[in-house]
Amino acid sequence: MIKEKKGINCAIFQTAEAVIRDVKDKINRAKREEKARFAERLKEEVNPLLSCPEYNGKNLNCLNCRFIANACKRTADIIIKAGGLARRVSCLNKWHTP
Repeated sequence: MIKEKKGINCAIFQTAEAVIRDVKDKINRAKREEKARFAERLKEEVNPLLSCPEYNGKNLNCLNCRFIANACKRTADIIIKAGGLARRVSCLNKWHTP
């Protein structure tokens, strides 16, 4: 029986994948106030995948890469927005402490 190689067969994705995984791990380990900084870095890493000059909408590897990159970008956007909300709430709490 021949086992298929799992993953996305693309040199561009494979190069970015290790860095993206590392940044995602840093987000998961970071304290709340540090997460947004790593989320910005995650967006920087996935943006080249989203604008890849080699993209082919008929290629399953490209479709999977684009899906993963979009998911990472949306997650990063949510983390950044949540960080902004947390700062606003903290600021409001300082002004409105009984």
